[in-house]
Amino acid sequence: MYREWSQKYLESSLNEWLRSRVAIKYIFFEMLPGFTLGVMVFISILLLLQALRLAEFILIHGSDASVGIKLMLYMAVSFLPVILPMSLLFSVLMTYGRLSGDSEIVALRALGLSTRHLMTPALLLSGVAGLASAQTSFYLAPWGNRQAELTVNDISKMKASATIREGVFSEGFFNLVVYANKVDTNNGYLEDVFIFDERNPSAPLTIIAKGGQLHTSKNQMGQSAFLRLLNGNIHRTNEATYTKIDFKTYDINLFDAAKNNTKNKTYPSYNIDEVKEKLKDPHLDTKQRIRFEVEYHRRWALAVACLIFGLLAVSLGTNSNKRSGKSNGLVLSILVIIAYWVLYAAGESLAKKEQLPTWVAIWMANGFFIVYTAYSYRFKKS
Repeated sequence: MYREWSQKYLESSLNEWLRSRVAIKYIFFEMLPGFTLGVMVFISILLLLQALRLAEFILIHGSDASVGIKLMLYMAVSFLPVILPMSLLFSVLMTYGRLSGDSEIVALRALGLSTRHLMTPALLLSGVAGLASAQTSFYLAPWGNRQAELTVNDISKMKASATIREGVFSEGFFNLVVYANKVDTNNGYLEDVFIFDERNPSAPLTIIAKGGQLHTSKNQMGQSAFLRLLNGNIHRTNEATYTKIDFKTYDINLFDAAKNNTKNKTYPSYNIDEVKEKLKDPHLDTKQRIRFEVEYHRRWALAVACLIFGLLAVSLGTNSNKRSGKSNGLVLSILVIIAYWVLYAAGESLAKKEQLPTWVAIWMANGFFIVYTAYSYRFKKS
C-alpha cells in the first residue's frame, strides 16, 4: 500500500513538474519579444523628447551628424536603468494579458498549475532585468552620462560664441555671466558687452566694453580660447576698496589646453564605487551628501522595482474575466509607470528639502507598490 501510494505521488509530482516546466518555458519566451520591443519603444520615446534640443544644439555649433549619433547613443545608455523596469512591466502585462484574454490562464489552471507556477516566468525575467538594471545604473549609465557631458563640453568649446544669446544674461559661459546687445556667432564678435567674473570670489570683477572678439586655436595639446575685449573698463571691489581700470584691449582666458580643463562630473555621472567614496568623505557638506545618498539609493531602488513590477504585472494581467488583455496591457503599464514616477519624484523632492531621511524618501515609491502588490494578490484569492 505504501509503495503504491509513493509511486502515485512520484508520478503525480513528475507530471506536475513536466507541465509546469513546459508552461514556464512557454510563458518566459513569450515575454522576451515584448521586453525587447519595450526597450526599443521607450528608448525611442525618451530620445525623441530630447531630439529638438539636441538638433538645435548641433546646428548652432555646426557639428556633423556623427556627433549627433554619438550623443544619442550615450544618452540611450544613460537611460537604460530607467527603461529596463518600464520595459519589464510592459512585457509582463502584455503577455499575461494576452494569455488571460485567450483563456490560456484558465487552461493552465485546469491542468493543475497554481499561481506560484504562473508567476515563476515573470520572476525569472524580473531577476534578469533587475540584475541588468543594477549593473547599468552602477557603471554603464554613469559612463554614458559622462561621455555625453564631455562631448557637449567639447562641442561648446569649438564654437564658444554659440552659448551667448543677444539681450540675455548667459550664466553658462565658462563660469562667467555675459550680456551682449549683439552677437555674431559666425565670427565670434560681441557688441556692448557686460561681464561679471566671479571666478575669484575674494575679488569679483565687473567688466564693461564696447566690443569683444572670441579667439579659438588648436595645437598639439588641444584647444584654447580667449575673449579679447575692446575699449572698456574694469570695476573691482575688494572688501572696502574699489578700483576702476580703463583699457583699450583686455584678454580673458576662457580655457587653456595646457591646463586640465575637464568639465566637472554631475551626480549621475559617478559610478557606484565613486558614490560610496564620496559618502565616506567627512568634509562633504549636507546638500552634497544628500545628493550622493539620493544617487546611491535610487540605483538600488530601480533594480528592486523590477521584481515589484514583475509581480504586480502578473497580478494585473492574470484576470480570466476580461477578454481585452491586449489593449489593456499598454494602458495599465503607462498608468503604473506614471504613478511610480510621481511618487518617486515626490520622495526625491522631500529628501533634497531634508523633510524626510533620504532612504525613506527614495524607497517610498517601492514601499507603496510592495503593499499594493501584496493587496492585489490577497484580493484575487478572496
